Amino acid sequence: MSAEPETDTQHIRQKVESIQWHHSINLGSGLVTPGQDNSAKKLQRLAFPATFEGKSVLDIGSWDGFFAFEAERRGAEKVLATDSFIWQGGVDWAGKQGFDLAKSVLRSKVEEKVVDILDITPENVGMHDVVFFLGVLYHMRHPLLSLEKVASVTKEMVILETAVDMLWHRRPAIAFYPTDEVGQDPTNWCGPNTAAVVGMLRTVGFKRVKVISGVRSLPWRIAKAAYYKWKRGHQFWSGLRFDRIVVHAWKE
Repeated sequence: MSAEPETDTQHIRQKVESIQWHHSINLGSGLVTPGQDNSAKKLQRLAFPATFEGKSVLDIGSWDGFFAFEAERRGAEKVLATDSFIWQGGVDWAGKQGFDLAKSVLRSKVEEKVVDILDITPENVGMHDVVFFLGVLYHMRHPLLSLEKVASVTKEMVILETAVDMLWHRRPAIAFYPTDEVGQDPTNWCGPNTAAVVGMLRTVGFKRVKVISGVRSLPWRIAKAAYYKWKRGHQFWSGLRFDRIVVHAWKE
């Protein structure tokens, strides 16, 4: 039996304040969750289709669920949100409570399943027209295997967003992070460059691959590296090597 949806604004506000959010989700009544991720702004780079009407969407690594709820808002016939690392307490400040609260307040019909990325199969999550793989690839110890799993449940297209490294290498290359040298975050394991991302997607069966939002200019990256050094104490020079890209890839 599903829980009753949250309706009391003051009670919702108190619950929102008790959670440390990753996504910024508009819950209505002027209440937006204070996530560290500017999720609405990120939508511009992701270039989602205007509508997902009639489509089945799988959101892998859903966290607080912003993109799963957005797919639903854009008319998806069915949305499945999956996570394992965050929802099972992989980091001490995060969990599934944000997703649960947002789903209740939004009266969402998004389905959910706790499953590790490397355990995803057509048998346990089904096949989906569109798969989101957003902010996940660089957290994978086995990036190519993870993309094989993504491809195995994709009917039409994947929308992928990832951090990239080794930007001056034209050939496919992947940096490996054995410690927390990137952003002081030990969950960052690899930094593929754009050529590696494109190459891996083609290797796992996506016939058409398009970089929607590529690496930004050096002045932009200098400004960002300076900001993160001031704000979070990250290394300035290593910060110049990084950016984020968005790639759309299709099976046909």
